[in-house]
Amino acid sequence: MSNVIDESGILAISTRLQRLADQLRKDGQQIYKANGIDFEPKWFPVIYSLYQKPVLSVMEIATEIGYSHPSTISLLKELEKQKLIRSKKDKTDERKRMLLLTEKGKNLITQMLPVWKKMEIALTELTTTKNNLMRAIEEVEARMAAYSFFERERQL
Repeated sequence: MSNVIDESGILAISTRLQRLADQLRKDGQQIYKANGIDFEPKWFPVIYSLYQKPVLSVMEIATEIGYSHPSTISLLKELEKQKLIRSKKDKTDERKRMLLLTEKGKNLITQMLPVWKKMEIALTELTTTKNNLMRAIEEVEARMAAYSFFERERQL
């Protein structure tokens, strides 16, 4: 069934991508719940970053996940409240907070690893199409980094 947004084409790309992201998050949440894991998909970028790089500063996490500093701080507070991450002062710069997974966070990752593997297979199957969504996203991100949507519109 078609709607105005679907019919608007490229003009609604942001809305369509948001809709797709929302559905993936919702399904991700169902997957975690079905596997007995208490985990919010919005926590994934921070948890996964700290799984890959065990100690990161707030700014390093913001850079890794591509979020603004305020959005990162908000997410970190939520994860600290859940006792999945903790912070410690940097030995060389007392003002700098270094973040790491707690034992609870590490145990959660151990529980999630087999689920992530299955999710990776399912998502690969879902996105491996003639136009491969992941490759298309990478191409658009690279083009936007070189010359943004805003810059392109200003040239017209």
